Amino acid sequence: MHDAAARESLIGVAAAIATREEAVIRAALRRAVRHADRGAVDEVILQSHLFVGFPDALNALQAWREIGGTSPARPDPEEEPVLWERRGAEVCAAVYGGNYAKLRENVSALHPDLDRWMVVGGYGRVIGRGGLDLATRELCIAALLAVWGVPRQLHSHLRGALNAGASVAEVDHAVQIACTLLDPLRAEGVRALWGEVRSRHEGAQPPERRREYQEN
Repeated sequence: MHDAAARESLIGVAAAIATREEAVIRAALRRAVRHADRGAVDEVILQSHLFVGFPDALNALQAWREIGGTSPARPDPEEEPVLWERRGAEVCAAVYGGNYAKLRENVSALHPDLDRWMVVGGYGRVIGRGGLDLATRELCIAALLAVWGVPRQLHSHLRGALNAGASVAEVDHAVQIACTLLDPLRAEGVRALWGEVRSRHEGAQPPERRREYQEN
């Protein structure tokens, strides 16, 4: 996605869903009607169920339909679960980069079924589907998690957005969008966490890349 206003409105929808406040969600959806593709908004709401659960995703989708997000004419073609497994592993590896193997090991140690659900259901069935590029999906997820208040998962998806191809400036903007929905103390914590991730990311870049970040 290359339209900055569209992406910003999608990130705003994701962050608003995590507030669980109907007025905030509807305001974000009204902005999305003006700027974003209807199908892209659908995707942001659909993927939110992985993080906030089905009830909040359903409520957000109901509000979206009432505001102007018309229902798709037909469902996407049914996909075989074997595709989800392969695609999920690829997408999860792209998001987690060098930490992918460690992630799988840690989650499997908690429960092997949870590891399988994460990869096949989360990344294969949902996050890896079409309709929205991976960088935008990860920016939306990071904004949602910032508002939802889960620092460990936020840390992973801030890095995931960078791994998926989002720029430092784009992640910074997503963080700022989320922070507008937080009280000052929580916003400070989110910005501090992003600062740590950004510093490590920039420190790992070659000197010419670090100069580009500083100039921007």
